[in-house]
Amino acid sequence: MPDTQPLWSPSQARIDNAAITRFSKAVQPALLSTDYPALHQWSVRNREAFWSALWDFAGIIGEKGSPPYLVNGDRLPGSQWFPNARLNYAENLLRRRDDAVALVGILENGARSELSYRELYLRVAQLAAALRRDGVEPGDRVVGYLPNIIDTVVAMLATTSIGAVWSSCSPDFGSDGLLDRFGQIAPRILFTADGYMYNGVMHDSLARITAALPQLPSVQRVIVAPVLQSQPDIAGIRDSILFADYCVDDATECEFVRLPFDHPLFILYSSGTTGKPKCIVHCAGGALLEHQKEHLLHADLGPDDVVFYYTTCGWMMWNWLVSALACGSTLLLYDGSPVCPQADSLLQLVEQERITVFGTSARYIASLEKAGARPAAHYNLGSLKTILSTGSPLSAESFRYVYTHIRQDVLLSSIAGGTDLLGCFVSGNPCLPVYAGELQCKGLGMDVDIVAEDGTSIAHGKGELVCRQSFPSVPIGFWNDPDNRQFHAAYFARLPNIWAHGDYAEITGHAGLIIHGRSDALLNPGGIRIGTAEIYRQVEKLPAILDSLAVAQQWDADSRIILFVRLQDGMELTHALEADIRQTIRTNTTPRHVPARIIQVADIPRTRTGKVAELAVRKVIHGETVSNAETLANPDSLELYRDLPALRT
Repeated sequence: MPDTQPLWSPSQARIDNAAITRFSKAVQPALLSTDYPALHQWSVRNREAFWSALWDFAGIIGEKGSPPYLVNGDRLPGSQWFPNARLNYAENLLRRRDDAVALVGILENGARSELSYRELYLRVAQLAAALRRDGVEPGDRVVGYLPNIIDTVVAMLATTSIGAVWSSCSPDFGSDGLLDRFGQIAPRILFTADGYMYNGVMHDSLARITAALPQLPSVQRVIVAPVLQSQPDIAGIRDSILFADYCVDDATECEFVRLPFDHPLFILYSSGTTGKPKCIVHCAGGALLEHQKEHLLHADLGPDDVVFYYTTCGWMMWNWLVSALACGSTLLLYDGSPVCPQADSLLQLVEQERITVFGTSARYIASLEKAGARPAAHYNLGSLKTILSTGSPLSAESFRYVYTHIRQDVLLSSIAGGTDLLGCFVSGNPCLPVYAGELQCKGLGMDVDIVAEDGTSIAHGKGELVCRQSFPSVPIGFWNDPDNRQFHAAYFARLPNIWAHGDYAEITGHAGLIIHGRSDALLNPGGIRIGTAEIYRQVEKLPAILDSLAVAQQWDADSRIILFVRLQDGMELTHALEADIRQTIRTNTTPRHVPARIIQVADIPRTRTGKVAELAVRKVIHGETVSNAETLANPDSLELYRDLPALRT
């Protein structure tokens, strides 16, 4: 039964002082921010007026242009937002230029650095001047194979100040993972670090860059940021230079190129479920406006906040975090293991840095609970006003754990969205109560609905989470998809003119939402989206492997990856072979891709068209009925996956 009493309710002072309250009074004086369903309904019925009002409320720097602010608004995709606008994303993030701290960088070993807003502006100006000197122009791709450090933010802002397109992935991806992504978009400049730290181990990035560069002929310059050594040896890397040596020291002003609202800003990547990751292209205006909405109205960020999110540069939450510079907040960048040297190390940073907004994953909170951690008893967490959780659904038990053992007076916002929209469909709200296991509300301006398979609304019960109308952060499309065929198939093929997001959800009696998981075959351990094809490509390099299949098994309020392998006739899954499989996956993808269990099977179920039947196997291992087994080419093979002892430990 759902909880009828909230775990937390905002004080009247918090409601009165919230940005969403000021916004509500400005745009619809008759509405109260506490009557959120009415405000949300107004925002989706009057989308053009809502997003225009948000532009003004956020003080977006640029020319909004003359109305209309929405053209072909009935098309999804196909509508155009702010067709006469001109802006620059980096200019908006660098609007503050005083001595307040903009960025704090902390490595796993405790090394700390910081940069003021004035210093950040200057460093961006110096790097942007160097990029211009190298001929970088609007539309060129600049990529980062970097840890979550201050230099990464500087590189992104310098790139986008010119109007070039930024794309990044985490350095824990192997060279294959790097090439699967950057190899598709022909980057002109590549930023990297000499390495990174994770769980007490130093990892070299330069060897991977050296291996990948021959297959990245478009790269004209490699810029190396020191992390492990102050003067790394880069002699063996073609066209390379150290970060500090590359910058133009005498540049003092940053020239921001204002471009159309829908000019490309970021390229992010899908999980790679059905092949190489899809390259999702997001526009500057859409990303800026969506993030300003979420930061100002839903997260209530301002210049007095210290904002932290545990993320890598390969996850959209990094882009989301960095956009908070537009609010004048201080951002804390942490790179390393979240549990080194101990399970609650990240929460120690709350006391150390006076963090006000702490972002993490549901898996991290569940791991604290399982470890018996009692952060409130050991640290001063009084600065915390908001905890954000995303990546996977946060269980009701984890909600209760937060209020019992982390902080009682805190807004716990479980949020949901994705790389696909570079934001959230379901958000937090500082003016609404928090109920165990529930996400507080639909995002403003997002016409979110829960529907049956035929697209009809479901008032009560579970169904597919969709968005019925366009919004500014709808992607421009996919890279190298000129007829938009892949883009259309990803979100709009099943329900024409409706964005089908792939989440299985329901609306609660409090007008909140519960996400019950993904409705597709994505693996999602610890909130990290992993495509099965990324694992298959590595496993099946090994001569012993004939075929493989990966699924997510529900486990300890989260999920874990189970890998089934079919071997060459007469071979057995020995400890040595299992170790080889794990090492191959770890080396060429990330440690998060490594399965919890590897199980040998005699056959892999496939459809009649030759596709691996992941969803059918997932149902079988959870004891569910497979209603369409007859569509498989070898339906009897499903019996091989029932009641396997290895799945119970």
